[in-house]
Amino acid sequence: MDSEIAVDCSPLLKIYKSGRIERLMGETTVPASLTPQNGVVSKDVVYSPDDNLSVRMYLPVKAAETGEKLPLLVYFHGGGFIIETAFSPTYHTFLTAAVSASDCVAVSVDYRRAPEHPIPISFDDSWTCLKWVFTHIAGSGSESWLNKHVDFSKLFLAGDSAGATIAHHMAMRAAKENLSPELSDSGISGIILVHPYFWSKTPIDDKETKDETLRSKIEAFWMMAATPNNKDGVDDPLINVVQSEAVDISGLGCGKVLVMVAEKDALARQGWGYAAKLEKSEWKGKVELVESEGEDHVFHLMRPDCEKALEAMKIFAGFLKGQMKI
Repeated sequence: MDSEIAVDCSPLLKIYKSGRIERLMGETTVPASLTPQNGVVSKDVVYSPDDNLSVRMYLPVKAAETGEKLPLLVYFHGGGFIIETAFSPTYHTFLTAAVSASDCVAVSVDYRRAPEHPIPISFDDSWTCLKWVFTHIAGSGSESWLNKHVDFSKLFLAGDSAGATIAHHMAMRAAKENLSPELSDSGISGIILVHPYFWSKTPIDDKETKDETLRSKIEAFWMMAATPNNKDGVDDPLINVVQSEAVDISGLGCGKVLVMVAEKDALARQGWGYAAKLEKSEWKGKVELVESEGEDHVFHLMRPDCEKALEAMKIFAGFLKGQMKI
């Protein structure tokens, strides 16, 4: 029974009839290091002892030496809510580069993954982590890097793919639920959504793929992550953020948004639609969209040294450093 496959989602994972899940990618991890890499040191810190959940933190060496207060990036990894971790080589490489380029402190959030822990557990874990981060706003939390080196007036959320979906919903929730008694607003300056994983049953415009096989695969991945709690399929408001008229995003809890899409990505039109929906809403902030021509989903993680990935990193870092026009 344990060798009989119930669902084969190669090259991502296989689910066996016994219930065992075999992830075929995103399981390799690399250790944090206090030996500088690209001028950045890292360490792992537990944020939820009850669920044994940790973050990987990143700090520029020069800030450790000077005690300078820097912006904070809270990052949510992608992987369809199912694969990857905050400790994988892919995300360690990306966050190290992002911190070096942006001159910020970063908290890379690890959350419990579906299907063992179905949605909305990943969202709830991410919220728990954000609340933990904000226990340091007065400089008296449990983690010294957050106490000593973070300017909490410059806090940003970001993520790619499913992580971008999480970042959006965290900013929505922060506008409604207070993250700290020290705050008079959401506490979030801006968000960066990289190739966000939003979807809907039908195409949102004439340019979105109508390939039923591809659309079914994208939908099936969501269903795998959201079952058994999901009753609406991809019309669930957690993923159908753009097309659904019932989903109001005008209350987004930040003042500026950067949406990054890749031209050949099947999800790209959702990113365009998200930016357009924000602009048309009563949200008072500013949104900018940047497209990487000729590239596909999370290309910058797969080929971090290619020209378009380096361009994307400059834009990502520029947003965090306040160098963009928005």
